[in-house]
Amino acid sequence: MGKITFYELKNFQGKFYECTCDNLDLQSHLNSCNSIRVENGLWMVYERPHYMGNQYFLKEGEYPDYHVWTGISDSIKSCLLLSLQKGLDVYRLRVYEKDDCTGKMTKFMNDCTNVHDHFCYPIRSCQVLGGLWLFFEKTDYRGKQYLLKPGKYERFTDWGSAHGTIGSLKRVMETL
Repeated sequence: MGKITFYELKNFQGKFYECTCDNLDLQSHLNSCNSIRVENGLWMVYERPHYMGNQYFLKEGEYPDYHVWTGISDSIKSCLLLSLQKGLDVYRLRVYEKDDCTGKMTKFMNDCTNVHDHFCYPIRSCQVLGGLWLFFEKTDYRGKQYLLKPGKYERFTDWGSAHGTIGSLKRVMETL
């Protein structure tokens, strides 16, 4: 079970809202979010309702200011508790240079700090064959983040990217 607490002010001050499950729309609970405390679980938080807009991965810990989770504003409007399958540690991902999972392909089973070192093409589509993955727009796990669940992503817009630039990728694990 997960638990996350959102605070309107920095340093865990002001009005707060505790959450233990997915929430499509936090707007009725808080006007803004300037700090977050994750008591347990792995979470994705989103700047807009219905899991839209910029997204941020948060693990257990304290985030006293939205800059700490690399947020660009004090807007958090939805959250998703990530569930990992216990005992299933198979992480497999295929990335493709063209839409519809065609063209040159590379497989990943581990984290990668610099995708270009392994795949010299832009990632236009992918298939997640096992595990949850985070794509980052920049190398070394920086920039905008995108959560990918098992399935086929025929275009980069399917995972929420505007231009398909992926600099690094990471497996979502308990020990992240």
